[in-house]
Amino acid sequence: MQIKWAPYPWVCFSMCVGVMGTALASPLYPLYQTLWQLQTSDITLVYAMYMAGAMLSLLTLGSLSDRHGFVRVLRWGLVIVTAGSLLSALAWSYASFAVARVLVGLASGMITTSASLGLTQLNNKGDLQRAAAMASLTIAFGFGLGPVLGGVVAQWLPQPLLTAYVPSLLLGVLAVVALGRIRHQVPVPAPNPALAAPSWMPQITLPAPEHRRRYLLASMCVFLAFGAFSLFASLAPSFMARMVPWHGPAVSGLALGMILFLSAGFQFLSRARSSRWCAQAGLGALAASMLILLVNNYLGSSLLFVLCVLTVALGHGLCNIGGMSLVNRVAQAHNRSGLISTYLVIGYIGSMLPIMVLGSMADHMGLETALPLYCAAMGTLTLWVLWRIYRLPPMAVAAAA
Repeated sequence: MQIKWAPYPWVCFSMCVGVMGTALASPLYPLYQTLWQLQTSDITLVYAMYMAGAMLSLLTLGSLSDRHGFVRVLRWGLVIVTAGSLLSALAWSYASFAVARVLVGLASGMITTSASLGLTQLNNKGDLQRAAAMASLTIAFGFGLGPVLGGVVAQWLPQPLLTAYVPSLLLGVLAVVALGRIRHQVPVPAPNPALAAPSWMPQITLPAPEHRRRYLLASMCVFLAFGAFSLFASLAPSFMARMVPWHGPAVSGLALGMILFLSAGFQFLSRARSSRWCAQAGLGALAASMLILLVNNYLGSSLLFVLCVLTVALGHGLCNIGGMSLVNRVAQAHNRSGLISTYLVIGYIGSMLPIMVLGSMADHMGLETALPLYCAAMGTLTLWVLWRIYRLPPMAVAAAA
């Protein structure tokens, strides 16, 4: 007798497992750095390569679910992310590990877009806001669970660079099998000549001139939020050693996981606030976090580090929800997809460019000197964007920001 697998919970599970594998490697970076004698810029570069893979997936693979159905694309994404995790576990050199991270990044974009579409199509009540909230919370939970679980396994089990990936590999195989058992028929659109390459790629565009400044400032919110998070995702284990008395992958993985868990919670709690309020409060929190981290680079206080994690999480959550809300206010039906794609691409650039600059600076002057300069520069830019948003005039429509 064949068992029928309910699709909705398995799509949620598959999304969680897929994104869990993407952030798992963060607490392991110091171990790779010691094993292969890497410089700080090597670590930031491999993190940027992962983000570049995710951005490339967003730009070129976003319409696959429309052409082949979300179940098939989600399954492909899980196969690729599992293969990337396996290659990460077996990596024999920096180059092989970098290839693995690019594969994981490519799969990340496929998984998040296809699973988000699937949750919307499988939502029987037709509540799009509920489907979007479920997708957001699932992504945040998966991203947070990855470094926590990977860090804990790497802390206390032998061969940490191998065993840390085992839970993700096993869950990935289970998710692939489960998606293969789903018998729910989701309609796949007939082939559309308009979707032939290269026109099927998501449109990168800007809004009408009267909304352009508002849109660019909203995009700077996600640029700064991703920039602050990437600092912790790539280099937290390197500078945490001077700030907290506990060390190891479990500690850095827990710190990174807490940022993501708290960010999701702050987004949930602030969902009724205006987009302008969220953006301004989030930018203020990010600026405060950069100041706290700058000071704590010299004081080495555990209490200040915990406060820094809390403010980064608050800023990350509020800037994300505030920035996306501002984008939605200026977007229209004909350009919404292009505006959201551009917004996310700017966010991915924020994950790559600042941290690569920091890595290069750390190679030449040491992380102890480069980190305060990075915090000062990012904090100043954040305050400038906050001031520009504060100076924005109200929108002349009923849905003003």
